[in-house]
Amino acid sequence: MAGRKHKKRRRGRGSFGFLYKLLSVLLICGAIIAAMTLFFRVRDIVVTGQKRYTAEEIQAASGVEPGSNMYLLNKYDIVRAITRKLPYIEDIRINRKLPDTLLIEVRESGRPFALVQDGSAWLVSGSGKIVEQLPEEAAGQYGLISGCQLLAPSVGTSLALATEYASQQTSLLNLLKALEAAGLTENVDGIRLDDLGDLKMDYIGRFTVRMAYGADYEWELKKLTATLEDEKIQSNMTGTIDLRLESGRVFLIPGER
Repeated sequence: MAGRKHKKRRRGRGSFGFLYKLLSVLLICGAIIAAMTLFFRVRDIVVTGQKRYTAEEIQAASGVEPGSNMYLLNKYDIVRAITRKLPYIEDIRINRKLPDTLLIEVRESGRPFALVQDGSAWLVSGSGKIVEQLPEEAAGQYGLISGCQLLAPSVGTSLALATEYASQQTSLLNLLKALEAAGLTENVDGIRLDDLGDLKMDYIGRFTVRMAYGADYEWELKKLTATLEDEKIQSNMTGTIDLRLESGRVFLIPGER
């Protein structure tokens, strides 16, 4: 009997010890949360990487106000808010710099392309997002996408072509991304999708570049760059550069565009 009572007392002390430890952990966690809530508040918002937009515009679009709690901010909500209101922004990184600074690093899209439809010039970024709607006459300032039709265009949405151009859409988007990644968007005067046999790109005001639909455009652009850097290509030459040969060779027809 005495042994059983002794065991019960030990079990009781063990249960009390576990509850004491649990309560201590909860109190410590509560104290940490309270400290984070009370002390880690946003005082400064530092924006970097912007060109088109001002730091003030990006801060306003984020919805973050001085005094907001650093650890209760939802980064994903901030990113969605900024990209929805400022469509030229392609990528955002948000970091906390303790004790009171929020860092917002943005990457904006490069020069967009224009697609004219129904009296408007719809500007399309390298990622395939419609970033702006301008009057049709403004299209001349940009590389022109032609030979296709947008489906229900709206600023801030991804480019979508009408059903009959579905086969061209994937190739167009992949080419735009490759041009953006290679930093070549400024060199492109136009992209023509009117021929189902091949895709044509008007380049540096001197050449028509022919590429197959569904090609590896990153590789195609490397071939194009290497071709134009060849000492055989004179600065006054014009013509058609055909990148469609399966052998990987490049065919140049001088003077013909």
